[in-house]
Amino acid sequence: MMNKFMQKAIEEALKSDGDIPVGAVLVKNGEIAACAHNTREKDNDITSHAEIIAIRKAEKLENNWRLDGYELYVTLEPCPMCGWAILQSRICKVYFGSYDVKYGAFCSNVDLRKISNSKIQIKGGIMEKECDKILKDFFAGIR
Repeated sequence: MMNKFMQKAIEEALKSDGDIPVGAVLVKNGEIAACAHNTREKDNDITSHAEIIAIRKAEKLENNWRLDGYELYVTLEPCPMCGWAILQSRICKVYFGSYDVKYGAFCSNVDLRKISNSKIQIKGGIMEKECDKILKDFFAGIR
């Protein structure tokens, strides 16, 4: 199941069209509830990260900002902005592909869980090679 949802996040990342290719999928009770990809450049909005957009979609579905019972699959370890939104929204699990050694907010650089009350579970490295390749190809294309 884990790889099925990460594959969907990868498909979302590939839709980023000119933006850093990151895809996110929110799942509840084994069903996909929301999908998103980065649209920062397209929207001219610094908060248009895949995770934030997916959270907003799920909040509308629930008519609530509390996303208890949701799991997030994302192709890149969330940054601090997204990490804090994830913690505050009460998502219970995060699975990510690529580690972000510069901006990662759960494993690589900082761990926001240490300054929160969250019991969130984090697992990185899911389909890591595939997620790394998307990012490497993107950055190779713009350099």
